[in-house]
Amino acid sequence: MKWGLVIFAAVFEVVWVTGLKHADSALAWSGTAAGIVISFYLLIKATSSLPVGTVYAVFTGLGTAGTVLCEIILFKEEVAPVKIVLIGVLLIGVIGLKLVTQDNPETKEEGE
Repeated sequence: MKWGLVIFAAVFEVVWVTGLKHADSALAWSGTAAGIVISFYLLIKATSSLPVGTVYAVFTGLGTAGTVLCEIILFKEEVAPVKIVLIGVLLIGVIGLKLVTQDNPETKEEGE
């Protein structure tokens, strides 16, 4: 469940990072701001039972890969074979971090 929060946070990261480049109206900027809030809210919730460093590495790795793929697919960014290979390496690292990190079943309560 907590890793799902990280994945959804990364999806919203792609939304707001893409919005920073392409927003051109009040509605688009509002969507970008909402993406930032949702993304960081989910990220903070995930860190309640997962190591912060690993969560942040997975979050930024997935966000980076997602943003590059979004630019390629939606905005016709140049596709270089080396770019695809490096995204693959990045994703292998992210998956590796996720596999070696154990969930902490004990959630810290506020005030402890």
